[in-house]
Amino acid sequence: MTVFEELKQRGLIAQSTNEEKLKELFENEKVSFYIGFDATADSLHVGHFLQLVVMSHMQRAGHRPIVLLGTGTTMIGDPTGKTDMRKMLTKEQIDHNAECFKQQISKFIDFSDDKAIMVKNGDWLLNVNYIDFLREVGVHFSVNKMLTAECFKTRLEKGLSFIEFNYMLMQSYDFLHLFRAYNCKVELGGDDQWSNILGGVDLIRRVEQAEAYGMTFTLLTTKEGKKMGKTEKGALWLDPEKTSPYEFFQYWRNIGDEDVVRCMKMITFMPLAEIAQYEKLEGSQLNQAKERLAFELTKMVHGEEEARKALDAARALFANGGDAGDMPSTVLSEADFADGGILLLDLLIKAGLAASRGEARRLVDQGGICINDEKVSDNKAMLSKGDITGKDSFIVKKGKKVYHKITVE
Repeated sequence: MTVFEELKQRGLIAQSTNEEKLKELFENEKVSFYIGFDATADSLHVGHFLQLVVMSHMQRAGHRPIVLLGTGTTMIGDPTGKTDMRKMLTKEQIDHNAECFKQQISKFIDFSDDKAIMVKNGDWLLNVNYIDFLREVGVHFSVNKMLTAECFKTRLEKGLSFIEFNYMLMQSYDFLHLFRAYNCKVELGGDDQWSNILGGVDLIRRVEQAEAYGMTFTLLTTKEGKKMGKTEKGALWLDPEKTSPYEFFQYWRNIGDEDVVRCMKMITFMPLAEIAQYEKLEGSQLNQAKERLAFELTKMVHGEEEARKALDAARALFANGGDAGDMPSTVLSEADFADGGILLLDLLIKAGLAASRGEARRLVDQGGICINDEKVSDNKAMLSKGDITGKDSFIVKKGKKVYHKITVE
């Protein structure tokens, strides 16, 4: 099976500029291709992870990935999928984030012996002469056509800043630069990047009179079309300091029945024949598939030891309803008991189980909070230090699937 067929069967390919040419290219050449990562945070999240999986599939098939860290484009901010302008980061923040990305990506992509390249677009974008850039690049872009692109169209009602309007030109120029410097013939990206990728393909055709290609992959969404990877605390990060291996495991262990097999295909390297066996499962049997998915993904991101610990902790918790050492936890200090105790609502917020007192109150009123398996119905309940000390810890359960350990300093 060719890599194109593999990606297609796994449901990863969304759109391509010329499917037949791409299939031929991947079958007959060792292709240099690139994916860009804007350094907007100090960790990659699960949306980036799908891109790394695609990149790894391509590398295993003998093609050469070019990882582009967007130290230049992050200074502008991609408006795609955003209702408001992105927060402007300093150059120092962006460089720090890029270094964090570099370390994380190196766990998934082999950079030895020129098998992959990592570059920063700040190395060429930050020194561009604006007039020269407009004359070489800007002249090839129609404003009317740009305004029809999905990445801009969704922003026109609320307002699109001129600085963001330049983003498509910069990303297109990245492709042109990599084509010239590394004979990079293909740009890959999420399906929300389709307009930006088309801009680069067209720019190479106009400036170099050469053929280049673009391909997008399916975004990681639920069956209902909602983006996956959102937790109570925000994004599902690959950094264990931001999302613990246990929380990472639990996210995948608790996904919807209709999403588990699709996630196996898209973001694991499990053989398709094996996944087909899980496709036959129904009802409670699907828990086996979810556990396998959670273990595979946690192993890929955090290593087999952490995956095993998370699996053992989850099994102990569900089997015994008791404590598990690797579950998410919050430590209360003396200051938390300054008024003689801590309100349950404040405790839920501190543990990240609710975003506000209003949300915490609704959880309690709707019977969604248990402490050590006992349902709490009083939304004004206060826990004194005496209620907690003398015990090693206690478990707060939110709904049926979210567990959190509370200890006292």
